Amino acid sequence: MKSAKIINFLDSSKNKITPFSIDSVKINGFMGEYLEKMLRVTIFSQYEMLEKVGTIDNFLIASGKKEGSFKGMVFSDSDVYKWLEAASYALLFTGDRELKEKVDRTIQEIKEAQDENGYLNTYFTFERKKERWSDLATKHELYCAGHLIQAAVAHKRVTGEDTLLDVAIKFADLIANTFGPNKKRGAPGHPEIEMALVELYRETKNQKYLNLAKYFLEERGNGYASTYKFFNPEYYIDHKPFKELEEMTGHAVRMLYLCNGATDIYLETGDEEIFSTLERLWNNLITKKMYVTGGIGSRYEGEAFGEEYELPNKRAYTETCAAIASFMWNYRMFLATGEAKYVDLMELILYNGLLSGLSIDGKNYFYVNPLEDRGKHRRKSWYDCACCPPNIARTLTSFPGYMYATSKDGIYINLYEGSEANLEYKNSKVKLTQETDYPWTGKIEINISTEEDNTFNIFLRIPSWVDNFEIEVDGEKVPKNMEKGFLRIQKNWKGGHKVELGFPMTMKYIESHPFVRENIGKVAIKRGPLVYCAEKTDNKEGDVWNYIIDINGEVEEENAEIENKKIIKLKAKGCFEELKDWEEKLYTKIGSIKTDKEQIKINLIPYFAWANRSKGPMVVWLKK
Repeated sequence: MKSAKIINFLDSSKNKITPFSIDSVKINGFMGEYLEKMLRVTIFSQYEMLEKVGTIDNFLIASGKKEGSFKGMVFSDSDVYKWLEAASYALLFTGDRELKEKVDRTIQEIKEAQDENGYLNTYFTFERKKERWSDLATKHELYCAGHLIQAAVAHKRVTGEDTLLDVAIKFADLIANTFGPNKKRGAPGHPEIEMALVELYRETKNQKYLNLAKYFLEERGNGYASTYKFFNPEYYIDHKPFKELEEMTGHAVRMLYLCNGATDIYLETGDEEIFSTLERLWNNLITKKMYVTGGIGSRYEGEAFGEEYELPNKRAYTETCAAIASFMWNYRMFLATGEAKYVDLMELILYNGLLSGLSIDGKNYFYVNPLEDRGKHRRKSWYDCACCPPNIARTLTSFPGYMYATSKDGIYINLYEGSEANLEYKNSKVKLTQETDYPWTGKIEINISTEEDNTFNIFLRIPSWVDNFEIEVDGEKVPKNMEKGFLRIQKNWKGGHKVELGFPMTMKYIESHPFVRENIGKVAIKRGPLVYCAEKTDNKEGDVWNYIIDINGEVEEENAEIENKKIIKLKAKGCFEELKDWEEKLYTKIGSIKTDKEQIKINLIPYFAWANRSKGPMVVWLKK
C-alpha cells in the first residue's frame, strides 16, 4: 500500500512543508465523530442517492449496458468521482467489504463507459459526441476530468490498485494530445483540472501533465474559458491573465479552485510571479471579501464574489463548496510557506462555514450557508446540483491527513483533535497522541515518544484568536519561541514526554469594518474558533432578529446537546424591543414609535449546529 497523502510532493517540489499519510493518524475527538458518521452513514447514503437519481446509471447507459438517456446536470459525472475519492479515503479506516465492492463495481462501470480513444464523459455520448470540446466555458468537460483524476490518484494511493488510475491516465493523455501550444486552444470554464493534473504529475512523474496544467493557467484571459451566453468573462475569471488579477472575483468556487491549481503549479515550478499573485488575492479575500464564518460568496447571481465589503447576511451565498475550496487553498499556501495564518483560516472555515454544510446526523446538506434566516432555509438530502455533498465527504474522510506535517526543521501540529499518530521523521518512529476536548476546551495534552536518540523540533500552532497561552513540557515551563505563528520546542524526545498546552476559551465580541454597512451597530460572538448564533428554538421570547446583546454583561456557559452532539451553549444578557407599534408601518418619523425593552437571556449555539431542530429565525450578527 502506498503512502496515502493528500498531496505527495516530489524531491524537486518547492514546498517548505510536507504532509504525512492520512492513515498515519487515528482521530477520536470532535472531528472523529464526524469521520465515524462518514464511515457509517454518509458514504452509504450518498451512494444510494447517486443510484436513485440516475447518476451511476449514466455510466451504464454510456457503455450500452442499459437503455435510457442522460440524467442530471451536465457535470453529474463529477459527483460520482468525488464520492469515489471519499470512499477510497474511507477504506483507510474501515475494512467494510460492502464499501470495497461498491468502489470496485463503480470503477468497472466507469471503465466500460470510456471510449477507445480515452474520452470519458457520459453527457457527451451518442448524439452529443459531435459536441465534444465545443463549449469549454459551460459544459464542464475538463472539470469532470479533473475530479476523475483526483479520485483515481486517491484510489491508487489508498489501495495500490491501478484500475481507476489507468482510466484517468488514458483520458489525461487524450486531453494533453488535444490542447496546448500548436494544438487546439482552450481553458476550462470551471477550473479544477489544473490541480488534478499537477497531482497526476506527482504520481506519475510525467512532465506533460504539469506542462498542461501550466498551459491551462496561462491561457486564461484570452477568451477561451468564457462565453457571453450566460455571464461575462469575469464570471469565468477569463477577463485578464491570472498574473494580472488584483482581486477575488467571479464565480467563487471557480476562483478558489483556480487559486488551488495555481498554488500547486507554484509548488512545482517556483514561479514567484504566480506566488505574488496568490498572496495579493489572499489578502484581498481576508480583508475585504470573507464572512466571519470563513464563508465565501456574496451573491446568488453567478454564485459569485461581490464588491469589496459586500457581505450581506440573509442573502449570503457562501456555498459549502466554496468553503471547502478555501480550506484546500489555505492548506496549499501553508505547505508553500510554513505560515500558521493559513492554518488559522482552515480552522475558522472548518468549524463554521464548512461543517454547517452537513447536518449532525450526516444525512442532509446545505448548498448555501446564510448568516441569518427566517426559518425557511433547511438542509436537504440531495440537490439537482449535487456538488456539495460528496465534496464534504471527501474532505472529512481525509481530515486526519491535514492534522500533522513535517519539514527539515521538525514536526508540525496544525490542528488539535483527540488522536493517535504514528509518524516517521528523520529515520525515527515518533508516536504522538493528543488528549483534548477541543474546540470546547483549550486544554491539550500531547504525549510524544520515540525510541531513537534524536533531537528535533515540535511546532505547535498557536491560533490567532489566542491572546495568551500556557505551555509546559514534563511539568516545567518552557520559553515561548514563536516562528511564523508556531511555538517551537526543541528537545531530544527519546522515551516519553508530555506537553501541556492551554488556551483560555474566552468569549469575544467581533465587529465588522465600517464599510460592511449591514453590520453597523452589531456584533458577532466567538468562543475560541467557533462562531455563535441565536436560533429561535432556544429563544422563545420576542424575535431573535430584534435582540440587543449587552456587551458589558456577564456571559454564562452551559453544557448542552443538539441531536446527541455535545456542544457548549452561551447565555448572554440582553433585551428585545416590542414591535407591536411597527405593525402596518415600514417607515416612520424618528421618535414616533415608543418601544419597550424587555430584559432576557440570549441563548447562543455554535453556528455549525443551527437548523438541526425546529424551524425558526436565526441570526449571527446581533445589535448591541
